[in-house]
Amino acid sequence: MGMLILGLVLFLGVHSTRIVAEGWRTAMIRQLGEATWKGLYALLSAVGLGLVVWGFGLARQQPVEMWWPPSFMRHVAWLLTLVAFVLLAAAYVPRNAIKARLHHPMVLAVAVWAVAHLLANGNVAHGVLFGSFLLWSVLSFRAARGRDLAAQTTYPAGTAWGTAITVVAGSAAWALFAFWAHGVLMGIRPL
Repeated sequence: MGMLILGLVLFLGVHSTRIVAEGWRTAMIRQLGEATWKGLYALLSAVGLGLVVWGFGLARQQPVEMWWPPSFMRHVAWLLTLVAFVLLAAAYVPRNAIKARLHHPMVLAVAVWAVAHLLANGNVAHGVLFGSFLLWSVLSFRAARGRDLAAQTTYPAGTAWGTAITVVAGSAAWALFAFWAHGVLMGIRPL
């Protein structure tokens, strides 16, 4: 469990600089240069993610159950992860109504993804992993909305075409991941 926690601290710590140290982050970018900052950010993120994956794999070998979720929670998780994939697509597809309304759909996708996995899995490793991502996403969303408010950021209005592409792309990515990639990458076939 220690490796998982170390990975989460590193990965989510790097991704939390805008939440807890916006001024320091800006000063470091100015001091190091944007390319160097992004390189260090990517390197630390990759190391942290690697430790998360490795630590989670180790923790799953000796699971400690906190609770036993009812089997219908898997169906709830499927539906919620579909929503998460559509939100993730909304972060990238231009001029969609979802991003126009929610402003930060990627962070919300992480929150929905984490909730889905917390509902469907009752062991400590899942609780630590997905609970950490849920907490981070809530804090990140709050900080991002605060920055938007301070900067009076406006988002372009969504179009029906952009929104349709978002829903189709997110649904297709969800299907690919749910029916194939999750089993290949995680060793667990949710569907």
